[in-house]
Amino acid sequence: MKSVLILDANTRSALAVTRSLGKRGVRVFTADESVSSLAGSSRFSCRYFQYPSARIEQDKFISAISEFCLEHQIDILIPVTELTSGSLLIHRHLFEKTLLPFADLETVNTLADKCKLVELAKNLDIPVPLSLEMNAGLVPNKELANREFPQVLKPGLSWLKIDGSWINTSVRAPGSQCEAISLIEKDPAFQNHNYLLQEYVAGHGEGIFAIYNYGEPIAFFAHKRLREKPLDGGVSVLSESVDINPTLLKYAKKILDHVNWHGVAMVEFRVDEGRIYLMEVNTRFWGSLQLAIDSGVDFPWLLYQVTCGEKVEKINEYKKGTRLRWLFGDIKWLFLALTEKKWSFGQKITAVISFLTPHPFSTRFEINRLSDLNPFYWEIRRNISRMTNRDAT
Repeated sequence: MKSVLILDANTRSALAVTRSLGKRGVRVFTADESVSSLAGSSRFSCRYFQYPSARIEQDKFISAISEFCLEHQIDILIPVTELTSGSLLIHRHLFEKTLLPFADLETVNTLADKCKLVELAKNLDIPVPLSLEMNAGLVPNKELANREFPQVLKPGLSWLKIDGSWINTSVRAPGSQCEAISLIEKDPAFQNHNYLLQEYVAGHGEGIFAIYNYGEPIAFFAHKRLREKPLDGGVSVLSESVDINPTLLKYAKKILDHVNWHGVAMVEFRVDEGRIYLMEVNTRFWGSLQLAIDSGVDFPWLLYQVTCGEKVEKINEYKKGTRLRWLFGDIKWLFLALTEKKWSFGQKITAVISFLTPHPFSTRFEINRLSDLNPFYWEIRRNISRMTNRDAT
C-alpha cells in the first residue's frame, strides 16, 4: 500500500476519504491549518500535521507540504478544497515524487472558472442560464436597467488572490438595480476578476458525481438533498441516493468527455419545472461524499486505485434509497426552521416531526459511527467551544 496525505482535514469529505482508505489498509496522514481536526481525530489517521494557512501564507503552506511529503515519503497527495488543490497544481513541479490525482491546471481552470465554463457549455449545446460576462470592475448600468430582479452576480473564480492573500468569493442575488451596483462597486470579487451577470433560476439543485481515468468514465452517482443548511439552499444535512437523471448524465458526460477529464468531479445543475441548466463544476471531492461510499460507489478507493495505475472496473449500479444524516448540521437546520419567520406554525411542526422520525433502516450518520467515534467526540467539543466563546463575547 502507498502512503497518502489528505489535506483540509476539518472537512467532512476529508473524513470520508480518511475512513475509506484507512479501512483498506492504506497508510493515511491527515493535515490542516488548525491544531486538531475532524479527520485527524479518526483512528484511521496514523498521524496529523498542522500546516500554515494556504489562504494567507501560501509560500509557507507549499513549503511545509513539500517538506512533509519528502520526509514521510508520501506517495499520493489528496487536497479536498478548491484553494489547496489549486495552490498545489500551480506548484506541481515541487512534488515530483508525489502524485496529485488531478487533471492539469489548464483543464481544471477551464471548468473551475465560471466564465470559461459558460462559454464551453454554449459551444457544446449544454443549456445555461442567460449569462453576460462582465469585465472586472465594470458596472453594467444599461444591462441592469433592462433586467428583472432578482439577478445573479457570479464571480468567475471561487478564490481570488488580492494583496498577497486569498479570499473566498460568494454568489450574490441582488433584488434591485441599486443593490447590484453597490455590490459590484464594493465587493473585491467583482473588482478584481471577470464575473457573470446571470438570470435567476428558481427550482432546485441536482448534481452528477463522477470519477474519470484520463478521459474514461469509471463511475457516476447521484443523490437528492432532503434538508439543507441554510434553509433556502446550501450544505446538505440529510441526503438520499437516487437514480441518475439521464439528461443530467448526458450533459455531465459531454463536458467531462470534452476536456478529457481525470479524477473526481461534481457537475451541478439547476432544475426548474423540467428545464435543466448547468451551473458549475467542482473539480474536487464534495461534502456528502460518505453517502456515495455507503451506497456502493467508493470514490476515494477508486481514485487511489486509478492513481496507482491499477485496473479498475466500471461501476454501473449502486444502492438507491440510502440516506446520510449529518447530526450536528441537522440540529442547526431544525433551529433555523423553528426561528424562520416565513415558515408557518404547521411547517414548523412538520419540521420537528421529520427531525424526530428518521428512517432507521436506511439512514446512516455521517460523523458518529461506532467503528470510529473519535471524530464525533471532536465535533462535540468544537461545538461546545464555539458556544462558550460566543457566550463570552
